[in-house]
Amino acid sequence: MSAWAVGKRTPRIDSIGKVTGKAIYADDIKLPGMLYGKVVRTKYPHAKILNIDISEAKRVKGVEAVLTAKDIPGVNRVGVAITKDQPIIADDKVRYMGDALAIIAAHDLRTAQFAASLIKVEYEVLPVIEDPEEALFEASVKIHDKGNLICHHKVRKGNIDAGFSEADIIVERKFETQMVEHSYIEPESAIAEPLDDGGVRVFGCMQNIYTSRRILAQVLNLPMNKVVCVQTTMGGSFGGKDDAMNILACRVALLALATGKPVKITYTRDESMIDSYKRHPYKMYYRVGLKNDGTITAAEIKIYANGGAYASMSEFVTWRSVVHATGPYRIPNVSTDIYAAYTNLNYTGAMRGFGSPQIALAYETLMDECAEKLGIHPYEIRKKNLLRTGDTTATGQVLDGKVSLNEVVDAVCEASDFINKYTEYKNNRARPGIRKRGIGLACSYRGVSLGAEGVDYGTCFLKLEEDGTLIISIGITDMGQGARTVQAQFAAEILGLTLDRISVLDINTSRAPDSGPTVASRGTLISGNAITNAAQKIRRNLELACEQLIGKTSSGFIFENNMIINPENGRAVSIKDAAAKAIKMRLPIHAEGFYPAPQTSWDEATGQGLAYFTYVYGANVAEVEVDMETGKVNVLKVWASHEVGKAVNPEGVEGQIYGGIAMGLGLGILEEFEFKNGVPQTTNFDEYLIPTSMDIPEIECRIVENPDPIGPFGAKSIGEPTNELAAPAILNAIFNATGKRISETPANLEVVLLGHKLKR
Repeated sequence: MSAWAVGKRTPRIDSIGKVTGKAIYADDIKLPGMLYGKVVRTKYPHAKILNIDISEAKRVKGVEAVLTAKDIPGVNRVGVAITKDQPIIADDKVRYMGDALAIIAAHDLRTAQFAASLIKVEYEVLPVIEDPEEALFEASVKIHDKGNLICHHKVRKGNIDAGFSEADIIVERKFETQMVEHSYIEPESAIAEPLDDGGVRVFGCMQNIYTSRRILAQVLNLPMNKVVCVQTTMGGSFGGKDDAMNILACRVALLALATGKPVKITYTRDESMIDSYKRHPYKMYYRVGLKNDGTITAAEIKIYANGGAYASMSEFVTWRSVVHATGPYRIPNVSTDIYAAYTNLNYTGAMRGFGSPQIALAYETLMDECAEKLGIHPYEIRKKNLLRTGDTTATGQVLDGKVSLNEVVDAVCEASDFINKYTEYKNNRARPGIRKRGIGLACSYRGVSLGAEGVDYGTCFLKLEEDGTLIISIGITDMGQGARTVQAQFAAEILGLTLDRISVLDINTSRAPDSGPTVASRGTLISGNAITNAAQKIRRNLELACEQLIGKTSSGFIFENNMIINPENGRAVSIKDAAAKAIKMRLPIHAEGFYPAPQTSWDEATGQGLAYFTYVYGANVAEVEVDMETGKVNVLKVWASHEVGKAVNPEGVEGQIYGGIAMGLGLGILEEFEFKNGVPQTTNFDEYLIPTSMDIPEIECRIVENPDPIGPFGAKSIGEPTNELAAPAILNAIFNATGKRISETPANLEVVLLGHKLKR
């Protein structure tokens, strides 16, 4: 089959609505008789709730409902992963500053806010824990009755003692990463309206609407067929509109059913940042043994993940971390333990990278330090230890698919002249000068999709209309990453349609089949295989119709440009006419597509198994300039290479790389969500620093294509891998420029100058 749509540079099919302002976001929706909701939050990050008095608030004119935990008809403990421990409205105690004590619906927002100020709460204030390692001390106050341990994952391979006995040197280092805010442009917003059958419909910027529907049904004590979730255009998520939007959806639905009227809640930026979950801060202890020639003999790793107030996705995030904790390297002897612990900070969950950016900072900066101690070039030590096809990972998985690490590393090193520049800049350290240049390398491998952490499948419905246009209905979310465009390209490739004749419907739980959560960079592979499966069914029936219209062919029909061509006789027919003929022949031109992902496996006791069914590979080189008097770091250029299987839309792949590098820069040198005694200190963008256009360096992309037999047309994934590598590459570049090894992020002015953060 010729490449008609897949692999072509294609503008996003939803771009016009977004750039013209015609796209409808959740807060744009206004329904007749709609009320406005307000969440009343705690004044303390950790306290028992002794009494809540809502009587004065209920008497305010214009207030139609004031609800507390006792008004919830169903469950009041929910979660997206294994542990269900987060209340929709707090009942026994509050555990972080985002916890809700009550929710209010009123005729206008000002009235709701006034009523909120009248609610009186009696507390018994409890000690605050901010550090996950401290949280696991026996004497620490228990945030949840079960204790402060959320989960513990481990990996055991080989003999760790024997591995270290073979080593000529042993390098030990502690690393710490910070809490990071998702910083999506659109804050959380949802609208609920009661339905005539006693059910409820919720509109909102929900990332995973089937999860939202399930949780809504449990909280409202309704059957799932009476709960409808409609996804609105999303102004970004990066993983951040999963748990938080499930909770918000429940709150507006409770108010809508209590009042019998539509209710909308849109968070302010401050409310969003206080309420929402963040990226896990990690404390990481690495101990690595190496021979004098750079061969790694052993790695012993212990990690403490700050889970915040509730479990959320900590069990899955830390599992990915334990799988990848040793990085993309052959290491025969491994012992890794990761613990996630409750604290009184914002709970932490899914964020782009999902447990990989933190560990990449550790293992990639440690790799440069090992190279320095052995007198080996950073490029050479990586080339010596990089995983290759047929190698075995730390989790015992044999990589029988194409391993592209050497290709992506060589691509960025050649493009940047990394080998020569690294030596030149290192030699310049001792020379006079205020500004020093440095260059750094980082690489990774990443498991695609959910792997052994979940049940993985995709479902879709395709309907070819009699006029030759196509409708796609699928549950994979477009959060701004371009999923709809890629989904349309897959269908266009098989059916020969131009993209203007394909509509990808908004996701609505009453009409789109569930395809699992839009997480783990699984969208392209999972949705692509499901769409391909459905489109092939339609294509086969069109071919039967074409045999009647333009004759049979032994070489196969050509589908392109809205036409079907018989290459043997040159005759052609429009897809519209072929569809009409198929209908007359009583052949269906609609189809359901289903794709079950390959089986994976995991032994929790040993941390061994087939963790993921395929992997992607990436590398970054960053060049920086450091002001030695102020500690200011300017990132001058980043070279990025990623092996994606097949680039379905190269323009979209490059866009993902640009965005991932920008976020990685923020992680590396700018962003930090800070607290003081459990109280957030950076609740708006005037204090929380994210990269602007002035901070973004020149970026050069090198896409590597090694089509994977599992992926649709060989495609794999790109969204999250691009966020893993910029930060460690930048930190390695700072080391190359200054000789100072940085082991905590962000590498702001004081860290670059002093080597550590100042205590505040």
